Amino acid sequence: MNKVALITGGAKRIGFEIAKLLWSEDWDLIIHYRSSQPEAELFANEMNEQRENSVQLIQADLDNAEDVKRVIIQTIKWHSRVDALINNASTFFPTPLGEINENNWEKLINSNIKAPLFLIDGLADELKKNHGNIINITDMNIEKGLANHAIYIAAKAGLEAITKVFARDLAPAIKVNAVAPGAILEPPGIEWSEDVKKKILRKIPLNRMGNEKDIAEAVLFLINSPYITGQTINVDGGRSIG
Repeated sequence: MNKVALITGGAKRIGFEIAKLLWSEDWDLIIHYRSSQPEAELFANEMNEQRENSVQLIQADLDNAEDVKRVIIQTIKWHSRVDALINNASTFFPTPLGEINENNWEKLINSNIKAPLFLIDGLADELKKNHGNIINITDMNIEKGLANHAIYIAAKAGLEAITKVFARDLAPAIKVNAVAPGAILEPPGIEWSEDVKKKILRKIPLNRMGNEKDIAEAVLFLINSPYITGQTINVDGGRSIG
């Protein structure tokens, strides 16, 4: 039987590239999405035509605790095994001073730390059976901060922290690691100007932007590395050392 991975936010952007790469490596996939139904269904239909019953879709709002429970139940039920959990889904928007409120706190905390925490808790027993992997997608800006994004960075920092906690708690049965993207994609709904791109590139030793495939390959590397756990790989072209 093929290995099975749950990828949250797997229908678009980084999650989609992770899904494509794992599928090409003969993984069966449970793709969670919130609102990207057309993209999710297109991917699932194409993959299932090539390899029957290799992709299952789950629509859920990870802000909702009951939806998170449903994701856990459906994931375990599908192929009666879980080999990897990829916590990729993320809400991102600025919260400058004056906009730090309960509503924004809940939105950013729920998707970036609360849902991953509860998914790990709910799937750990299944992952242990197959010496599985947990990969958390964090952010290279955790170390130096990101102006006007206090809640988002706090949430991602928490996700990186529990990566280390669970690497201890779940060893030796489960490896737990994180991938921290750098300048990979423009935020949804935002298009960087050429001046902004040049400013970003000046901070990147490799002098180029990354892409979603760079992140996907780092995820696959960690899954396939039997002696790495509790680590965060910055996939940022060297920006974090600048």
